Amino acid sequence: MNQFGDLYSQYYDLLYSDKDYISEVKYVDSLIKANSKNTKTLLDMGCGTGKHAELFCETGYEVHGIDLSEGMLKIANQRREGKEDKLHFSHSNIQELNLNKNFDVVVSLFHVMSYQNSNSELIKAFEVAKNHLNNDGIFVFDFWYGPAVLTDLPTTRVKRLENENIKVTRIAEPVIYAKKNIVDVNYDIFIEDKVSNKIIEKKELHKMRYFFDTELEMICEKVGFKILNKFEWLSKKKPNFNSWNVVWIIKN
Repeated sequence: MNQFGDLYSQYYDLLYSDKDYISEVKYVDSLIKANSKNTKTLLDMGCGTGKHAELFCETGYEVHGIDLSEGMLKIANQRREGKEDKLHFSHSNIQELNLNKNFDVVVSLFHVMSYQNSNSELIKAFEVAKNHLNNDGIFVFDFWYGPAVLTDLPTTRVKRLENENIKVTRIAEPVIYAKKNIVDVNYDIFIEDKVSNKIIEKKELHKMRYFFDTELEMICEKVGFKILNKFEWLSKKKPNFNSWNVVWIIKN
């Protein structure tokens, strides 16, 4: 990430400029209100650049976001201006997180749980969420849904974007490892500075795990969570073979 310098935040914001963060926060807020009462404090595990966290704060929550990427947190901390008493960020690996504080709700969005590739990482992430929840607190998380991934297999995709400063081309080439429930998404990213005409190339590997109901149900039982609801992301429909992205609401 240091390679990008100031270009990184431009690249990230441009890449996800079509992502409807406002609708996503409204949706998750509706799930929280439907499954819990008087929720005031929220922990965002894997907050990235803090856009969701900022919007949750503006919705009325006191929010603490954590992320492994210091570069992402640098951007997130810029969002605290005027909200210093209600919006906080800190650096941590999810598995090592210990804030010595409990929250009414924990959220983990944008497929953060799918980055927990091993069973031990996933179980520990669930345990950390549970340990940071108040009694009857809820955990809301989304993930890649196995039945849909195997129905509509990942394919090579090219995304091209630009603004007044930079031009971005991102090539995503997936490799699926069905026995491990993992998709290696290999990114080739080219960022052109329109002023200097300098082109920066970066390669990224995102190892994404897709999940099935039975394995997550087993982990919930092991950790001590009660499953409240399962939905296709941004809807109230039950997950099906077309639901690449699914959200679960589980209770402490």
